[in-house]
Amino acid sequence: MKQITDTLMMIRPVAFHRNEQTAVNNYYQKTMEGLSQEQIQGQALYEFDEFVRKLRAEGVEVLVFDDTRQPATPDSIFPNNWVSFHEDGRLMLYPMFAENRRLERRDDLIEAIKSHRKVGGVASFTEWENHGKYLEGTGSLILDRQNKIAYAAISERTNPEVLTDFKKRTGYDVVAFTANQTVNGERLPIYHTNVMMCLGEEFALVCAQSIDDELEKKRLIHSFETTGKEVIFITEEQKERFAGNMLQVAGKDGNKLVVMSESAYKSLNEDQKSQLSKHGKLLYSSLDTIEALGGGSARCMMAEVFLPKK
Repeated sequence: MKQITDTLMMIRPVAFHRNEQTAVNNYYQKTMEGLSQEQIQGQALYEFDEFVRKLRAEGVEVLVFDDTRQPATPDSIFPNNWVSFHEDGRLMLYPMFAENRRLERRDDLIEAIKSHRKVGGVASFTEWENHGKYLEGTGSLILDRQNKIAYAAISERTNPEVLTDFKKRTGYDVVAFTANQTVNGERLPIYHTNVMMCLGEEFALVCAQSIDDELEKKRLIHSFETTGKEVIFITEEQKERFAGNMLQVAGKDGNKLVVMSESAYKSLNEDQKSQLSKHGKLLYSSLDTIEALGGGSARCMMAEVFLPKK
């Protein structure tokens, strides 16, 4: 199975703003004083379009779909949380913590994807929403597709029971742990795994400092090493600037890219940039407004499409 793809689905925002329903446990979300809703949307749209332009310039196929004004879905710019697309033709739908994020699941988008790719079936985990238990796609799950391992940081949005269901229905092994951040002097779970780690074909980038349990930390790193990944460490300060929220993708002629935000790139030291550059060209774009109000970054905006081409 392939670990990286040259095709992404991205959702162009029409009314981007801070989502109060997700801010209760996404401690990366901030407020931006002195800006109107129109100014916020304008800045987010500019950041989105520039990001897509840079990806396409490198030969990445980006399937862009516009968000709808109704129903209101302020986080629609982060589609990787509600859907994932797999090389065996399966499309998977996930249970979402925030009620207004559940509205992001759109039948018309699924039908549009089917016009581009072969879909062999839909696997839905959304029934877990009825039990107040969630698993938010490749925000919760960092998938080693080659070795069929799912890495997951337990939180309100990444429930152990739903993880067990995912394991049973997909055949993936699960490596679960708790990753924390300091909020007002208290260590609290990070809302999504993809904030503190990412996985490429031959590397794993991780904020090991966020894992307070030493045994869990050792088990995670051991799993990386036994699957042949070069382990690249980032600090908690770098994680706060979304350095963990990267994605390796394929561009033209099979050239590899390591994609991140400008904030993440600027937080890296020269040694880390050198390590990452062995795994692809470092591509970055300014996502300051999206990061501040959405509490997510580059990786969250890209839903990888592994479905077979028609």
